[in-house]
Amino acid sequence: MKPFARLLAWLGFVVMVAGAGTMLFMQGRGVSARPMPSAIEARAAGWMRSWMTPSTYKGLKNPVTATEQNFVSARDHFADHCATCHANDGSGNTEMGRGLYPKAPDMRLPRTQQLSDGELFYFIENGIRLTGMPAWSTGTPEGEKASWELVHFIRRMPKLTEDDLAEMVKSNPTSRAQIEEEKKVEDFLNGGDPPPPPPTADLSRRSTDGAKADPHAGHKQP
Repeated sequence: MKPFARLLAWLGFVVMVAGAGTMLFMQGRGVSARPMPSAIEARAAGWMRSWMTPSTYKGLKNPVTATEQNFVSARDHFADHCATCHANDGSGNTEMGRGLYPKAPDMRLPRTQQLSDGELFYFIENGIRLTGMPAWSTGTPEGEKASWELVHFIRRMPKLTEDDLAEMVKSNPTSRAQIEEEKKVEDFLNGGDPPPPPPTADLSRRSTDGAKADPHAGHKQP
């Protein structure tokens, strides 16, 4: 019994030393989300993600048929809800996607494409802890159908066409400034006032005002 207790003590000591070393290493790196995760972090995160995904989901088959109608529905859904981080083409190359830690993955690559349909469905519905991936589940049959349609769409990401990407732009969220500008243009086309021109610097007035404001302008020294 003593050798076993001695072994446990040594294992506890090793774990404490490794934990302390990890904490010191992380303290030196800070909490910035800018750098890429190290290879060790990426491998550990991938293993933990797979290990913690319920086995009941891993073997699920997609119950939704991969029709063109479902593809279009998922394409527009992805452009509206997901492309802010993942980009329309799934590359993750967006301002938001690049700013996450870990960065938004390139969903066209094997790391995503090799996941089972059930795993993709689980991640869409439930999100992934300690990442920027939120849970999108609505708890309704309609919501689950939309998630399964997205699984089909993700499978087609490596083969998206230029026409697909052009259509997705129409469904991308717009900023408040863009919405207001479009409303002004629409009002003008419907007979309203034209949209105001962008502000420009009035140099002539500025120089005139400056001359009036200077009481010594034009005064010659004796």
